[in-house]
Amino acid sequence: MDAAPEDGRKGLHVITWGCQMNVYDSARMADVLRPLGYRPVDTPDAADMVILNTCHIRDRAAEKVFSELGRLRVVKDARAIEGRRTVLAVAGCVAQAEGKEILARAPFVDIVLGPQTYHRLPEMVARASRAAGAVIDTDFPAEQKFDFLPDTQARQTPGGITSFLTIQEGCDKFCSFCVVPYTRGAEASRAVASVLAEARRMVDAGAREITLLGQNVNAYHGAAPDGRVWGLARLAEALSAIPGLARIRYTTSHPRDMDEALIAAHRDLPALMPFLHLPVQSGSDRILDAMNRGHTAGQYLELVHRLREARPDIALSSDFIVGHPGETDADFEATMQLIRDVGFAQAFSFKYSPRPGTPAAGAALQVAEPVKDARLQALQALLRTQQDAFNDATVGRALPVLFTGRGRKPGQLSGRSPYLQAVHVDGPDTLIGQVTDVEIAERLTNSLSGTLVQERAFA
Repeated sequence: MDAAPEDGRKGLHVITWGCQMNVYDSARMADVLRPLGYRPVDTPDAADMVILNTCHIRDRAAEKVFSELGRLRVVKDARAIEGRRTVLAVAGCVAQAEGKEILARAPFVDIVLGPQTYHRLPEMVARASRAAGAVIDTDFPAEQKFDFLPDTQARQTPGGITSFLTIQEGCDKFCSFCVVPYTRGAEASRAVASVLAEARRMVDAGAREITLLGQNVNAYHGAAPDGRVWGLARLAEALSAIPGLARIRYTTSHPRDMDEALIAAHRDLPALMPFLHLPVQSGSDRILDAMNRGHTAGQYLELVHRLREARPDIALSSDFIVGHPGETDADFEATMQLIRDVGFAQAFSFKYSPRPGTPAAGAALQVAEPVKDARLQALQALLRTQQDAFNDATVGRALPVLFTGRGRKPGQLSGRSPYLQAVHVDGPDTLIGQVTDVEIAERLTNSLSGTLVQERAFA
């Protein structure tokens, strides 16, 4: 879409970085702006408003934002010459952390808003149209933004089969390396009725799988219509009763919030997929303490044991940080041993990099970059071996696959196994949105291939 919308509507272009929560937030910002006449367009030069929805987790996040703002200034100036105004907004975690710096270095920005204030975006747009300077709103308002948002539009992949639904935000854990408590605020949970209503709208729009999102999603404690406070297990039970919803997932979890009710839910709820992302970050108790994680390696291993007792086929994913300040060779080897002891189906791993304002950023004994590089390579090689072994173990098995759309090749379908593996088969488009058994024939680099069991049965 290279032209602005017709019939007087205004173009909106949102650039999103970071996690699925940011993807969800971007879509909700579009919902908020829809009553003002804004409709999505594909390019900034066709947009009357451009929003950068930013993430502060990765290294050099702020500099990437300023680099993008430099490109957008050219677009904004070119449109101004043509008599077309562009409202330029910076949202998300970088906006929360670097709001004043953004306005100092990029005074052409019109709006800066934090992740807890986008329900007030229409008011900010109105103020920006009247004000001579920029509008900034990086408060942590007392009201929950979800109570002030319009009904969601379907939040789905192009195939319309999977949706993401934020149920919890913020973090009270204050890990030494993490900026989330400072950019997203304290832990807060959406009311149960609001979550269930949005989930039903998503299913009515064609979703067959919903992934529940939160910075600490298993810390969910939502007010329910029965006057009680529900945890994630009780919420998952209610969601599983929605007709047409075949699969439920959730991310990201903290080991400290993995209670017995949620473990039992993995045993008792068929819709709750046997795949769990449970970050541990390190296998060294000394480093876990320095990280302020609030658990030991032994406690994590015991939690894994209880999960596998409840659901023997559960697959685990995790996050790892190498080179946290003070990490020795022995600490790193403890992490490698934890990985060997657990066996992960998937994992994400990173070199430690300082985040301004976090305790670890000013800590002594920063690890040299070459040491971090070598450790990361060794850790990723071990994790890749485990991931390949897990995928190899599915070859020859029949797995239920939810087909989400067409594959890259003609006549090919793409879907996901219960363990979040990408699966490709040859099959008809009528299977999109259906859960169908697939016999896995081959493990490829980043996916599995197979044949439809039903076709083989009738061959």
